[in-house]
Amino acid sequence: MNFSFQLYSARNFQPWPDVLAMLAGAGYSNVEGFGGVYADPSGFRADMDANGLAMPSGHFSIDALENDFATVVGTATTLGIERIFCPHIVADQRPSDRAGWQAFAARLGAVGEKVRAEGFGFGWHNHDFEFVATADGSVPMQVLLDTAPDLDWEADIAWIIRGGADPSDWIARHGDRITAVHVKDIAPAGVATDEDGWADVGHGTVDWTRLFREIAAETPAKLLVMEHDNPSDVQRFAARSIDWARGAAE
Repeated sequence: MNFSFQLYSARNFQPWPDVLAMLAGAGYSNVEGFGGVYADPSGFRADMDANGLAMPSGHFSIDALENDFATVVGTATTLGIERIFCPHIVADQRPSDRAGWQAFAARLGAVGEKVRAEGFGFGWHNHDFEFVATADGSVPMQVLLDTAPDLDWEADIAWIIRGGADPSDWIARHGDRITAVHVKDIAPAGVATDEDGWADVGHGTVDWTRLFREIAAETPAKLLVMEHDNPSDVQRFAARSIDWARGAAE
């Protein structure tokens, strides 16, 4: 398994060249991109190359994918991205019933055809809201997977848990769709409130030792992406997480 680092975790710890040097020093060889690093793809690629880092996956918004596709392709190509994941839909645009989620899945399916035609993998990255049933009883994540059968899934395990679902159940039922995993941890209740209740990987409540085994056995995912949505110390998070995860995943 290849451990990567979602650069969103370091958005508050600039400049990026220093972040990349820190990550390389901590033992990472891969990073995952997001919108905040795409302004100068060639310059960012040079900084990655200088630190021996690759970017096998990246997040691109549904707006960019539908309305500025050529720029997405150019950015992904320059940065060496192999898998593109659409990461989110804002609350005021979020469907509220099965029909709405089916329509959104159709949009993702159409984008996915274009992305795959350019030689990239394509999938959806979940948060918690996809596991909260709508008024008609539909579970959005299930609707997305059922309606868009070619859609890959970058499973964010901690968000699945925060959505009230069991990640082991979803891995068991849909592991063949999971081509990457976000590895993040949840602090015990009342702990790390200044970090929105997230924890360094292996130092929270998520049973990552068991989950690594399930991911290895039941999914094709080889890319495990470390993420913390609001670390107070990104160097601490990066180092503690990869050190623990390497031992647990052996």
